Amino acid sequence: MSDALYGDDARVLELLRAPQHIGVLGVSRKPHRASYRVTEVLIAAGYRVSLINPSLAGQSLFDRPVYATLADATAAEGVLDWVDVFRAPEHLAAILDDAIACGARGLWGQLEVKNPIVAQRALDQGLKVVMDRCPAIELPRLRAHLT
Repeated sequence: MSDALYGDDARVLELLRAPQHIGVLGVSRKPHRASYRVTEVLIAAGYRVSLINPSLAGQSLFDRPVYATLADATAAEGVLDWVDVFRAPEHLAAILDDAIACGARGLWGQLEVKNPIVAQRALDQGLKVVMDRCPAIELPRLRAHLT
């Protein structure tokens, strides 16, 4: 993995510095799923979190509405600072298109969610990019640097 492309600690810290509005794309209502657990961590850490999953749209999770798309979440709750992606890497190009269209400022691919072409394109568009990392791991690891 190239830290320059996928995000070194400095870029991770940029995205983690509060307050931030995060869209969790691919959130699950199943507690054993990583997307559920990471969402819990982000909420507990004090982030403003919007939930996106077309299969759960219209439902509520963590006392928050679930939206079908990034556009729906942005229209209802405002621009996202970054999108935390729980989807397979082959979906990243389309997700980046949606994130750019919605004005998101960053794209975060979870562990194993990485694509060098999409990462470079996002950087070229001025987005901050982190891929193949998990905020639930990075928050405690970098906590001393967050203040």
